[in-house]
Amino acid sequence: MTDIIPRIPRLPREQWTDDAREVFAFWGEPNAWEEGSKTNVVSVMGTHPELGKVYNLWGKYFLMHSTLTTRQLEIVILRVAVRAQSAYEWHNHVGYGMNAGLTLEDIAAIRDFPAGGDWTEEEAAMMTAVDELIADNRIGDATWATLSKTLDVRQLMDLTFTIGHYVMTSWSLATFGVEIEGGADAIGFDLRTRSGRIPGKTYKPGEHEEWIETRGY
Repeated sequence: MTDIIPRIPRLPREQWTDDAREVFAFWGEPNAWEEGSKTNVVSVMGTHPELGKVYNLWGKYFLMHSTLTTRQLEIVILRVAVRAQSAYEWHNHVGYGMNAGLTLEDIAAIRDFPAGGDWTEEEAAMMTAVDELIADNRIGDATWATLSKTLDVRQLMDLTFTIGHYVMTSWSLATFGVEIEGGADAIGFDLRTRSGRIPGKTYKPGEHEEWIETRGY
């Protein structure tokens, strides 16, 4: 894994306003209001609370309340992470994807798409939509027609905005130099962890009482 040089340092404690603490505590991390967030992207967003609060609300919709199923969502996000080469998003969503029922073989096939994988027509079209938006700035007519067979208008809108949100987030993480959290057993695009452990499922914020523990930091 390539070393990342952070461009935006953690906000000094003496500069923590209530607005910054609200950003830190939004996702329900224990003691985040008092001690700050251990999640690097949240800490960075706390340096710009006006943006950070809006970003948290926007991001929570796509992560937690989308009209897409969790499996669909994780397929899309993992494909974005590959195309944007976002090590941070990949590391986090491998575990989320496994919790949504994806196997490591499935995740490798998302990485290698269109080679391999046992995908439904809809799932393949979702990954194609990611590729087309990134390459052409538009989902092609044939892909849209395929998706429209099974997705309603709200799901089509959520799909398009989800891809855009995670591309935007990936660009920001890379530009700001946001590292995978210290202590986390970083998962590479080869699906090997830094320690050699086989990756396992992790939980989204508040999804399980052990959601913090599964992150390893």
